[in-house]
Amino acid sequence: MNTSTLTAFAEDILEGLKAEEKYIPSKYFYDDNGSRIFMQIMKMPEYYPTGCEFEILTGQSGHILDSLQFKGPFNIVEFGSGDGMKTRQMLKAFLDKGADFTYIPIDISQEALDALEKNITSALPEVKMNSQTGDYFEVLENMQDTKTPNLFLFMGGNIGNYLHDESAELLKKFNAGMKKGDMLLMGMDLQKNPRIVQKAYDDPHGITKAFNMNLLKRINTELDADINLDQFDFYSFYNPENGEVHTYLISLKKQRFYSKVLDTEFSFDKDEMIWTELSKKFSLEEISGLAKETGFEVVKNFMDCRHYFTDTLWIKK
Repeated sequence: MNTSTLTAFAEDILEGLKAEEKYIPSKYFYDDNGSRIFMQIMKMPEYYPTGCEFEILTGQSGHILDSLQFKGPFNIVEFGSGDGMKTRQMLKAFLDKGADFTYIPIDISQEALDALEKNITSALPEVKMNSQTGDYFEVLENMQDTKTPNLFLFMGGNIGNYLHDESAELLKKFNAGMKKGDMLLMGMDLQKNPRIVQKAYDDPHGITKAFNMNLLKRINTELDADINLDQFDFYSFYNPENGEVHTYLISLKKQRFYSKVLDTEFSFDKDEMIWTELSKKFSLEEISGLAKETGFEVVKNFMDCRHYFTDTLWIKK
């Protein structure tokens, strides 16, 4: 096998499934099919983060705009923009208040960006848009020469998918690509009744299971593997002491599968787990600490009426 010709996905699957404690990086959830399944997850009644953030952006976007410290035109740059249904609420409120901005959504899924552009332009044809497909940091590099101030969006609680050191590293990278005075509006899920969290990540409809199983489908399709999907199950648990949800794929029997692309056989013991995702829930104290650690300062936390979720506004110091 010539590893120099492998895709990043292939390399990461090889590393993750050969590790002593197997894992698949959660960023690989979001191929086109995974993005479609996640849109279904966001519509589930048990999955509260979407509704909470929608409530915040529908009711408080005017206050968010008032809290920005920009003079004149600015960019709204969204990392991992998805279908843009929530962001549309904010863009409309900003337009209604006469804000002069260009919306720059960034996503690795072209299909998701296409859906986003259709959603935004059909509802708000006057919005100036400059969509970008690809890696966040490549786009950030290309924007560093402009003097236009930026509001960066990292919505949906995505920061909770990283271990603490990884989230700090990511936010420091964001910070490094920002100008002094640029601002970051970031969705962060808050700690709450553990039963509410558990149901959101282990739903009775099987949609979250399908979202996880799609990782194995990707391996079969993209790496020409022969995984029997019926021989894996899904498991999720929430630890309220540290605010962490962990999700896994479980091997139901001792088994092997082979990937032609990787020219590698992978073996699993019965009940062996593949870690697929972390979803961290934060306290307000943790949010302030993370901002300070990564070169930001919290301007304000905008919360839904139940205080389940916050869109926290930070400024680069």
